[in-house]
Amino acid sequence: MEHAYHNLFGVQDKEIWVIGGAGYLGQATVSLLAAGGAKVLCADLEQRADSFLKTAALENNVTPATLDVRDENAIKQFVAHQVNSRGVPHGLVNLTYTSTAKSMEELTGQDFDDANHGGLTATFLLAREVGREMVKAGRGSLVLFSSIYGSVSPDPAVYEAPMNKNPVEYGVGKAGIIQLTRYLAVHWGKAQIRCNCISPGPFPNPRVQEEHTGFVDRLRRKVPMNRVGQPAEIAGAVAFLLSDAAAYITGQNLFVDGGWSSW
Repeated sequence: MEHAYHNLFGVQDKEIWVIGGAGYLGQATVSLLAAGGAKVLCADLEQRADSFLKTAALENNVTPATLDVRDENAIKQFVAHQVNSRGVPHGLVNLTYTSTAKSMEELTGQDFDDANHGGLTATFLLAREVGREMVKAGRGSLVLFSSIYGSVSPDPAVYEAPMNKNPVEYGVGKAGIIQLTRYLAVHWGKAQIRCNCISPGPFPNPRVQEEHTGFVDRLRRKVPMNRVGQPAEIAGAVAFLLSDAAAYITGQNLFVDGGWSSW
C-alpha cells in the first residue's frame, strides 16, 4: 500500500524541466522535485541555474541550463536539443515572468508589449513547443504560473510608499495565462496532455520581508491564514500537479494564496 502511495503522489524518475528554476519560488520547486527522485533540468537566464545549483549543493542531482524565453528561436533550439539529449519530459514547469515595475501613468505602449511578450507570449511559445513533443509521446503535464493578480486587482492600501502597486501589465499577462491554460488543456486533452496553472500570492522574497516589514504586515492582514506564503508551499502544489495523483486534473487554476482570493 505504501508503494502504491508513493507511485501515485511521487515524481520518482520523471523527467521534469523547470524554467525559471533559479528564482525565489523556482529554487524550492527544483529542490523538492530533486529530493523526490525526479530527473530535473533547471533553466534560467545567463548562468543563474549553475550558480543556484552550486550554492544548494544540487550539482550532482540537477542539470543546469540557460534559456531566455523571450527569444522564440532560442526556445525552439533549446527544446530540440534537450529532447534529443534527455528525451521528452514528463513535466514542464514555467515560472518565468516579465514586468516593468512602472506606474500605469508611466507605462508606454512598447513597455506593455515588451512585458507581455516576455510573460504571456513567451509562456505560449514554450508551452506549445514542449507540448508538441509531449503529444508524440502520448503523455505530459504542463504547469504554468499565473498570480492572484491575474484574477483580482491589487489593493492600493497595501502598497503605501515606498512600495509600488503591482503593475497593470503584469496582471493582464497573468490573466492571459489562466485562459491559455484552459485552451491548451482542451486542445491537447485527447492526447492525454494535462495543462494547469498555479496562482500564488502573496510570496514576498526574503529581501522584501527584511527591508519592508510594514508592507509584509499589510500583506499578511489581507490573508485569512494571517501570514505570507513560504516557497515550499508552491513547490508542493507543483509536485502534486506533476504527479499521477493529479492524472484527471486539467485546465485548472490553483490558488495557493492562504485564502486571499476567497474574500
